[in-house]
Amino acid sequence: MAMAKEELPYELNDLFPHMVKWRRHLHRYPELSFQEEKTSRFIAERLLEMGCEVREKVGGYGLVAAIKGNLPGPVIALRADMDALPIQDEKDCEYASTVKGVMHACGHDGHTAALLAVASYYQKHREGLAGERRLLFQPAEESTPGGAVSMIRDGALEGADAVYGVHLWTPLPYGQVSSKPGAFMAATDEFTIEITGLGGHGGMPHKTIDTVIIGSALVQALQTIVSRSVNPLDSAVVTIGSFHAGTANNVIAEKCELKGTIRTFNEYERERIRKRIEQMVRHTCEMHGAKYQFDLRVGYPPVVNDEREAARFMQVGEQLFGAEAVQVSDAIMVAEDFSYYLQRVPGCFMFVGAGNEEVGASYAHHHPMFNFDERAMKDAASLLIAMAENYADEAEK
Repeated sequence: MAMAKEELPYELNDLFPHMVKWRRHLHRYPELSFQEEKTSRFIAERLLEMGCEVREKVGGYGLVAAIKGNLPGPVIALRADMDALPIQDEKDCEYASTVKGVMHACGHDGHTAALLAVASYYQKHREGLAGERRLLFQPAEESTPGGAVSMIRDGALEGADAVYGVHLWTPLPYGQVSSKPGAFMAATDEFTIEITGLGGHGGMPHKTIDTVIIGSALVQALQTIVSRSVNPLDSAVVTIGSFHAGTANNVIAEKCELKGTIRTFNEYERERIRKRIEQMVRHTCEMHGAKYQFDLRVGYPPVVNDEREAARFMQVGEQLFGAEAVQVSDAIMVAEDFSYYLQRVPGCFMFVGAGNEEVGASYAHHHPMFNFDERAMKDAASLLIAMAENYADEAEK
């Protein structure tokens, strides 16, 4: 289904008011990871209204919409995530979240609305379509083990030749797009360290085993892993994000809990860091006479874009938005379970600029005031369609 460069924006201009309506509905009624029952139902209803063939309850609350053309061609998967975060929405707008302590603070509502527009576009053009466009509406991107694994297990990628996904990205100004070949986003692991010592009176520390001292020593020691145990040419992060101990100013805490995250780009350093953390915890606690429990939760692998598909993004991006709007991104330490799709099928994950101070879209992702320039949804839909059709046109030659 070869398309002129100007055709996509024209059709998506007509669909844009629907994207805004869909996105704002989802923003008002967000649902957390693994709880997206009403969100899934809303998406299914819109897809069925369009006449799409829909599989529900794929890997939980996931959906797969298969739009099959009359001509032979490739199976190309396009993915959007749909879960929200446990954050209180602090925006003052008519579509602010109505669910206390839950909001779309990462743009997943916009990803879903854009993919619904893609569904509408393809359903209208299905007679001239070569192959199949398989739209994946994925739950639970924000919480490990994530929704991608279970969707793949339920056959969402079966027979697919390529897979593409986008993320509306407010650090990137509206009108720009970016991606990179190879390792793009980091692997992530989470850990919890529970230390048990001997509590007592704050004025009699010699009769205690102070877990605040032990925890503090560990926080400092763990920061040496990246600087002294990781190859300086590799990138890695070890962050302690939570430290809880004690109940009063004159009581030495018997228990202490630390929680942290590991971010890496290759499996060797990933495994090495895990082992070094456990070693440091063990030796530090033994040195102070404390007991410990170390729990590691393995998260997502790194997002690694296919070299050829990343090159396709550069070509398609320039055609759609102009050469000055297309950037080669730096690798970033944010994680994404789109990585699991890329382990199975060649593809590319892409950032679509959604930042704009004039409309209040200047806050970081996962911030209580997060918002994005809604026009970016049209760019996201255009990019997904153009990537798919460029692939299909190349496969036909």
